[in-house]
Amino acid sequence: MKEFRTTAASAVGLHARPAALFASSAKSSGCKVTLSKVLANGELTPPVDGASVLRVMTLGVKFGDEIVVRVEGPEEDSVSAALRVIVESVDH
Repeated sequence: MKEFRTTAASAVGLHARPAALFASSAKSSGCKVTLSKVLANGELTPPVDGASVLRVMTLGVKFGDEIVVRVEGPEEDSVSAALRVIVESVDH
């Protein structure tokens, strides 16, 4: 399992297009991908399925919010890197 923390850089966070890009990449990766939002008190929300655009959007990740992504399966390193790029990209 590969796990990383990152910050949403898009002005819209993980809403609509960025969430769809994230979910599509997670789904096509062949890996199990989950993500949680880091709350103000440092606790994590329950993890959601990263391959579901609706689940990703329900986290309500806004610009500057920190998330934790977990990737399990083949090619964890490359899948993690690709998902990190999506979350950290400014333009979507």
